[in-house]
Amino acid sequence: MEKPKMQFVLTGFKEILGARVFQFEGVAADRSRTPYSVTTNLAMSRQYGIRLQELPLLCRSVLEQGYEATTNHAFTYAEADMSRYAECAAARVEAAHRRKAPRRPLTDHVGAAWRDPTR
Repeated sequence: MEKPKMQFVLTGFKEILGARVFQFEGVAADRSRTPYSVTTNLAMSRQYGIRLQELPLLCRSVLEQGYEATTNHAFTYAEADMSRYAECAAARVEAAHRRKAPRRPLTDHVGAAWRDPTR
């Protein structure tokens, strides 16, 4: 049987010398709570085009990936993570541009035959 995953709840943040420290509480299956923190460099996040609103979820993903592997409760959203996120975002934008445009109807009166048979 698979061990239930821990849920992470954002409890706040602090800004320290150009870095933002997001504070989370990990809630285990038995409802016990453990404090965690993730630090990220704000200047570097701007360099990679990461919006401030996206940072809490990105930091939570760092916790979800690494909390079981270590007893450390302080993590860092590093440049490698930011670079990976920026590459994925650029790929999504490129895929959206490559999609075919929707077909336009041949006339402006599409569906007019069943709406007004006198036309």
